[in-house]
Amino acid sequence: MIVVELFYVLCVVLLSLYGLNSLALTWLYLRHRHDPRPIPAPPSEWPRVTVQLPVYNEVHTVERLLRATAALDYPRDRLQIQVLDDSCDATRELAARLAVDLQRQGMDIVHLTRAERSGFKGGALAAGLAIARGEFVAILDADFVPSPDFLKRVLPQFAHPDVGCVQTRWGHLNRDYSPLTQAQALALDGHFVVEQAARSHSRLLLNFNGSAGIWRRKCIEDAGGWAGDTLTEDLDLSYRAQLRGWRIAYRPDVVVPAELPVQMSAFKQQQARWAQGSIQTTLKLGQLLLRSTRSWAVKLEAILHLTGYVAHPLILITGLLTLPMRALHSWALGIVPWLMAAAVGPPLLYAVAQFADGGRPLRRLRALPLLVLLGTGIALSNTCAVLRAVLRVPHGFQRTPKFAIRTRGEPWAIHPYALGGDTLMWGEVGLALWALGALVLPGTGVSTLLWVLLYAGGFGSVAGASLVQAWERRRWLLHSRRSGTRYL
Repeated sequence: MIVVELFYVLCVVLLSLYGLNSLALTWLYLRHRHDPRPIPAPPSEWPRVTVQLPVYNEVHTVERLLRATAALDYPRDRLQIQVLDDSCDATRELAARLAVDLQRQGMDIVHLTRAERSGFKGGALAAGLAIARGEFVAILDADFVPSPDFLKRVLPQFAHPDVGCVQTRWGHLNRDYSPLTQAQALALDGHFVVEQAARSHSRLLLNFNGSAGIWRRKCIEDAGGWAGDTLTEDLDLSYRAQLRGWRIAYRPDVVVPAELPVQMSAFKQQQARWAQGSIQTTLKLGQLLLRSTRSWAVKLEAILHLTGYVAHPLILITGLLTLPMRALHSWALGIVPWLMAAAVGPPLLYAVAQFADGGRPLRRLRALPLLVLLGTGIALSNTCAVLRAVLRVPHGFQRTPKFAIRTRGEPWAIHPYALGGDTLMWGEVGLALWALGALVLPGTGVSTLLWVLLYAGGFGSVAGASLVQAWERRRWLLHSRRSGTRYL
């Protein structure tokens, strides 16, 4: 029993480190939030830029993306647009037709397809880069909508010769669609308002987020180019570039809005992909990072950054062990108050982000309890993803379906990209019931009670939403078969 208790304590201590890291990043942000942020003057001559638009089965958003990209305010003779289309549905024909229309309007745009989707998004970006003419490469995913001044606001940052990439902040096209999108927006705001800014100001290692950023082509090539051996090619290249001496700059004042997933299963799938990819990147670059000349403080924060999704296996383990520990009145449960103290870190970070962002922070923070529950509820899904990375189990790149949905009440179940339920939701139901079992045991302290309720509420809410949406999807499919209704 002592071995299990010590293992439990180890998991709690490790989990606390991630909470404390959130507190540290929040402190760094508050300390540097008023530091001057000089922006270089525009260049005397604008450089050549290639805008890459990686697309895979995005029939609902591809036209919006191409129209927004074509509206960029930039000299036509210095702008090239690449539609990197790996689609296997009607998106390919639609994108090709739109590209031809824009070519007739004088745009330098090319629609590129590949026979095989090798390397997934990273492979598409590499294939496009091989024939790109730009000195700089901007990347926009299919659900992003840049403003016309995007390029002209970001490119001056490259006046610093060590800047290899500039990341901008993600905004949200459909924040208020549902409680789920509101909670996701809070999480992303915490990352972009606080975490990215804190890392940037403190010269810590940060990451290109895969979209709404611009790369110096020389930096990509010097770092070894895009690779398809992880599911997070953006994180992989970011760290390789920084370990080569390049710097990633961050522009929080430039906001590029995008669409948030409206399905719980899509959200879980997205998070699982990020979890597996980040651990793959850690295994790939961890030793190189530790052997680098960076300070140990920078290395420690970078390791916590890369392995952030390890928190979910730790959450799952501590949740499973709490019930037997409670039944045996284990001394190890005495450490739970320390974990609860560290658990304040992420919610505080999200709250600081909303107050720093202005607008209506109190209204937005009403979604914070749901976000806390989501962070626990996706632990099973993300634990499976982490295990796939550690065990090197092959797993394809699963895109996050988007429907160009912005307004509350717009239906999602009628779209062909809509996902059904996933089998893990039954495991989440079981974990919620397991956690509730601790409540019937006598002598449960306040801190343990709160921890158990967090587990039960987290797994229960995620499983409940998954079940309800799976039922909605199944009901639509049955209706469509009976009535002959076609997909939108």
